[in-house]
Amino acid sequence: MRAFSSGFPDLTTLATASLDDVLALWSGLGYYSRARNLHRCAVIVCRDHGGEFPRSAEVLQTLPGIGRSTAAAIASLCFGQRVAILDGNAKRVLCRFLGFDADLSVHANQQALWAHATALLPRRDLSRNMPRYTQGLMDLGAMVCTRRQPDCDACPLAADCVAKRGAVAERFPAKTRKLKRTAQSIWLLCLSTHSREVWLSQRPSPGVWAGLYCVPLFDDRSALLAALPVSCHNALEDAPVMRHVLTHKELYLHPVRLSVPPGGLQPATDGAWFAEQHWPNLGLPAPIRRLLQGGG
Repeated sequence: MRAFSSGFPDLTTLATASLDDVLALWSGLGYYSRARNLHRCAVIVCRDHGGEFPRSAEVLQTLPGIGRSTAAAIASLCFGQRVAILDGNAKRVLCRFLGFDADLSVHANQQALWAHATALLPRRDLSRNMPRYTQGLMDLGAMVCTRRQPDCDACPLAADCVAKRGAVAERFPAKTRKLKRTAQSIWLLCLSTHSREVWLSQRPSPGVWAGLYCVPLFDDRSALLAALPVSCHNALEDAPVMRHVLTHKELYLHPVRLSVPPGGLQPATDGAWFAEQHWPNLGLPAPIRRLLQGGG
């Protein structure tokens, strides 16, 4: 993150950069949609809002990557607007404090908690009190009212907390819907020349690693073989399988290496050869970068 912040120290620098440059400095941080949204957001703020972020949560929420709770956090912390946040920490604090045990996987119950959160907001001296209230709520959830083993004795809300009175803090918040993570196997063609050029293409959007540069990906080994001349098949080298976990998916990556003379082969896939001094500066998924650097 330090390299990203140094490379894009202000909104204008980020807005005028190419997406490739943005993704290159974001490489290895994961959640690449965040980098794409940051870039799009910077462009829109500079183009449509004179380079200054809107001051209301309603308008902030229209920007890429900024949802209702994030918009409220910005508006309350920066501009003193009376709007409620409801991130994971805030939900936990409020559900425990209120004894709100409705299932939060149900939309109507989420809306009811939003209403409770709004009713509890300060009403006076908002420019001073809203930033303090919002930051305090986030810090309370992060450091005191934690998911497991909350420190109720240190909590300033303990005297009025329903969950504390019943000693049932860990029952809140209630949510029955669990994250379902699927598994997918992908074969990677790691094609390089003796002079350290590598064959890369930019991934389409939407899809895995959208917008990043990557070695060719295949659903199975037979599809990978079909992209190469039969004469190359015996020279292929299988590297150990890599497991890479995304938010909703576990990827099992099967790298297959092939080294060829410079200009000696062009696979039947989109892409181009990138010289050794060029590909390290591209936006590459973390496991692909490790593979190319020989650390797969």
